[in-house]
Amino acid sequence: MTITANWSYPTAVKFGAGRIKELADHCRALGMRKPLLVTDRGLAPMAITQNALDILEAGGLGRAIFADVDPNPNDKNLDAGVKAFKDGGHDGVVAFGGGSGLDLGKCVAFMVGQTRPVWDFEDIGDWWTRASVKGIAPIVAVPTTAGTGSEVGRASVITNSASHVKKVIFHPKFLPGVTICDPELTVGMPKVITAGTGMDAFAHCLEAYSSPFYHPMSAGIALEGMRLVKEYLPRAYKDGTDIEARANMMSAAAMGAVAFQKGLGAIHSLSHPVGAIYNTHHGMTNAVVMPPVLRFNRPAIEEKIARAAAYLGIAGGFDGFYDYVLKLREELGVPDRLSALGVGTDRIDEMSEMAIVDPTAGGNPVELTLDAAKKLFRECI
Repeated sequence: MTITANWSYPTAVKFGAGRIKELADHCRALGMRKPLLVTDRGLAPMAITQNALDILEAGGLGRAIFADVDPNPNDKNLDAGVKAFKDGGHDGVVAFGGGSGLDLGKCVAFMVGQTRPVWDFEDIGDWWTRASVKGIAPIVAVPTTAGTGSEVGRASVITNSASHVKKVIFHPKFLPGVTICDPELTVGMPKVITAGTGMDAFAHCLEAYSSPFYHPMSAGIALEGMRLVKEYLPRAYKDGTDIEARANMMSAAAMGAVAFQKGLGAIHSLSHPVGAIYNTHHGMTNAVVMPPVLRFNRPAIEEKIARAAAYLGIAGGFDGFYDYVLKLREELGVPDRLSALGVGTDRIDEMSEMAIVDPTAGGNPVELTLDAAKKLFRECI
């Protein structure tokens, strides 16, 4: 089955196998003459990245790459990226890769137009209105994983290298002008990354659906996103070349990011401090902490999850859904405890303090108090 489509929601999305070949055209359409491709160190030498650079070069747009990007991108990476952009005389960004490449690429395009420090644009109240819009560079986003959904998002997560705290940086102009979703780019993803990124997409949909805030459109998108993960993630994990499964997971990732306008919750509140301190894979961390958070939230979401279970074809209401999550994790080789990811108990107090002030904590259906966070971390580790 060939899935090809052009969408205009939430931005211009060019969806389909092989559509990376349109990269230079879309860059030109946004006014770029000399784009900088931003990706992470691991992806830089890979064939898909070199092919993207070939396409830009063949289209007369030069061949420039910045790849000094950590798995959890930080302000030092950002400063280096902005310097590379300015030194090279670039006029746009191709944000290429998984969450780290996409987040940093978007943030570089934004920060080249700013004089204030990046922390002045944290996702708090109307802080985004402090930004100077004039100098923000255009962005084409090209996801190579199916997880974060950053390719259709209006924010980037950047770690403060001094405090080891993950900050959500927000501005409407973070939303790429064009996104190319080419599932062929995800075919070479290792199994562990397929599992981690897929569970990230699932966590986004699950938490958005469970959030108590009123946003029926997002709730509907979250529900269908969960169905796509249920149907296609095991297939993509089993056979990385299953292009139909890869395409549907790419959709589920984008849907998760659109849905979480409704809010996220304690899965992310716990996961962010762990990632910032221990540099764990974000999606895999989400997958590990998911069952304890589901148990914690049960009093507030039991009925809602029962409705979701019915839609997903899972019998047994909340308990059936919970058992399904455990079974899915097992199928994908997700460890039971954070200790398997190298997380110790010595920093629980510090991580708990970080979790309760994380921007995602406010969207949890049950209030995440300091005591509750400590108890959850103990269960998870």
